[in-house]
Amino acid sequence: METTFTLAHILEPISGYRPTGQEPPLTDVVTDSREAGAGSLFVAMVGEHHDGHDFATEAIERGAAALLVERAVVPDLLTIDLRGEGPSQWPERWESPVQIVVDDAVWAIQEAAAAWRAGLPVRVIGITGSVGKTSTKELTHAVLSTRYCTFKSPGNRNSILGLPPALFSLRPEHERAVLEMGMYTTGEIARLAEITRPAVGVVTMIDPVHMSRAGSLENIVAAKQELVEGLPADGVAILNHDEPLVMGMQTHTAARVFTYGLDESADVWADEIESMGTNGIRFTLHHGRDRLRVQVPLLGRHSVHTALRATAVGLVEGLTWEEIVGGLQDEAMELRVVTATGPMGSLLLDDTYNASPASTLAALNLLEELPGRHIAVLGDMLELGAAEEESHQRVGRRARAVSDILVTVGEKARLIAYEAIIAGMPSSRVVWAATPDQAVAVLQDLIEEGDTVLIKGSRSVGLEAVVSALAQPSK
Repeated sequence: METTFTLAHILEPISGYRPTGQEPPLTDVVTDSREAGAGSLFVAMVGEHHDGHDFATEAIERGAAALLVERAVVPDLLTIDLRGEGPSQWPERWESPVQIVVDDAVWAIQEAAAAWRAGLPVRVIGITGSVGKTSTKELTHAVLSTRYCTFKSPGNRNSILGLPPALFSLRPEHERAVLEMGMYTTGEIARLAEITRPAVGVVTMIDPVHMSRAGSLENIVAAKQELVEGLPADGVAILNHDEPLVMGMQTHTAARVFTYGLDESADVWADEIESMGTNGIRFTLHHGRDRLRVQVPLLGRHSVHTALRATAVGLVEGLTWEEIVGGLQDEAMELRVVTATGPMGSLLLDDTYNASPASTLAALNLLEELPGRHIAVLGDMLELGAAEEESHQRVGRRARAVSDILVTVGEKARLIAYEAIIAGMPSSRVVWAATPDQAVAVLQDLIEEGDTVLIKGSRSVGLEAVVSALAQPSK
């Protein structure tokens, strides 16, 4: 088994030619020129707003050893043009940096990633769903790492564009890989499953996220279902027993079905759920005749489903209860909802990574569980398509029920504010801000000692600026 990652691992899958000379060794594959370093392969992708070719020179300046491009963009580099019939002659001597020109850079890096993964004996756990993918990935990684050398897809690299380049960080020593898989439309997760070859597929829940691109809730279900459709007959589909749209997938897979939920008919289930505030949640786990009372550092009652998913993977992968509980209690796990100290000693709940109707309702439920006066700072929820108005209104009604003060940010979030007032919240306790900066100015005057402040919105709204402005330096 080869352990050194070189340009040959890119060239052979897309051209059929394997260099035998001293082709450049590679360290990683990046699609952002700012992440390029010594030995990087920079893939120039053409997106909605940016063309990676415009940043190829910057990647070279940062030390990139190779470029994968759709047109030659940097003069005086060794250039291998694979378009059409390909080069009539391959170089006898390889020089770094080199630019490889292809018809489709996205297809090329996907093919190369598929070949790299196929050459490794790692067992892949794929995770998809509209909500809870990243937290499930993080906790599952923590659980599996108690026994196995485990890889996890980095950050938010879960898309058809982001995940394949990340796979080149897989190494022969990895025994398990936990990969988050997202989508905008049908066919993308099927392609990711083809590339990554998952043995286990976990589905969280379905929510009208990316409706503007996917077109309908039915299309979202079909797209997420592609993960379980892509599992082998000896694989395992781990499905949410509490979600009918997810359970409907059980007839669309050849794999064994293993369920989790809050009902005793699930394979692994939980009851006696108790919120411990910022100290996490406590619940009782059940599997067969086993019954365990556990406490984990996850915030909010809804997080029990995250724990159940990671537990299910642990059981499927043969871990002991001691190993599973040890992973669930890992304090080093990267959580999406983090806390910080705000003005006047207030508690800030930073949930600014992204927002969907389901995740925002869950965040509001968490706010309700915590002490003090409740302030909800809610931004636009984007890409909801036809569900946009109803989803914001639903959040507005819940915000009215659990918050003492509501601050909305962004044009679409006006619907949250309006609906909260219609539902009975005094207009004097509802504030609309056009920008995060305006929200900060309002909150600085509103926040009092003992307040709990939830900050939640779609990523592009930029509510992380609110957290940065309000968070107090740690002592």
